Amino acid sequence: MAGEPIPESWQPVLEPVLATAEARQLGGFLVAEEQAGKQIYPPRGCRLKALELTPLDEVKVVILGQDPYHGPGQAMGLCFSVPEGVKIPPSLVNIYKELEADLGVARADHGDLSKWARQGVLLLNNTLTVEAAKAGSHAKRGWDAITDACVAAVAARDEPSVFILWGSHAQAKAKRIAGLREGQHCVIESPHPSPLSAHRGFFGSKPFSRTNAFLSDHGREAIDWAL
Repeated sequence: MAGEPIPESWQPVLEPVLATAEARQLGGFLVAEEQAGKQIYPPRGCRLKALELTPLDEVKVVILGQDPYHGPGQAMGLCFSVPEGVKIPPSLVNIYKELEADLGVARADHGDLSKWARQGVLLLNNTLTVEAAKAGSHAKRGWDAITDACVAAVAARDEPSVFILWGSHAQAKAKRIAGLREGQHCVIESPHPSPLSAHRGFFGSKPFSRTNAFLSDHGREAIDWAL
C-alpha cells in the first residue's frame, strides 16, 4: 500500500488488516504490476479516495461497487464516479435517471459524485484497483479483506446508517458482514443499475427517497443528492 496513506479516521480499522500477509501480498502484487509496465487504475494517490472524502465517523450511507472503471481517465477512487469532463458511464446514467424519477432531481451534466461523498456517502468499490482494459483483473488479490473491514466498521457503529446494495455482488459482500441485518441499519437491495439489469427492478426502487426517509426518521441529516 505504499504511496496510499490511510486517512486518520480509518487507521484503527485498517492497520490490523494491513499488517496481515494477505495485505503485504497485495502491496507486492501492485508494485510488481507497475514495475512490469502495466497501467493500473485509479492512479496512485486516488485509491483510497472514498475513505479520504468520507471519514468513518461521518458515514451515513454506504454504496458498494464492484471494481473501478478500467478505461483511461475514468476511475477516481469513488464507485460509479468519474471526473468532470469524462463521459458519464451507462450505469451512472441510469442512476441519474432513477434519481430524477425518485426525487425530481435534474440529471447532472457530469459524473463526479464527490459532493455525495463529502456528505457522508461512502462510495466504496469491493476491489480498489484494476488493470487497464481488464475488468475484474485485481479481484481476489487481497482487497476484499480491506473493504470488508471498512463495511464491518460502519455496521458496528451505533449510528443508524443505510447500505445501498445494487446487484448480487454487493449483496453477497454485505451478507458476510456480521450484524448488518440486526435492525440497526437500513439495507436497500435492488438489481444493478447496469443497462443489462436496470430494467429488472433497479428502476422504480426509489433508493434515494428511502435513504433520506430512514436518515430523517433516525435523527440524521438527509443527503442532498443534487449535483
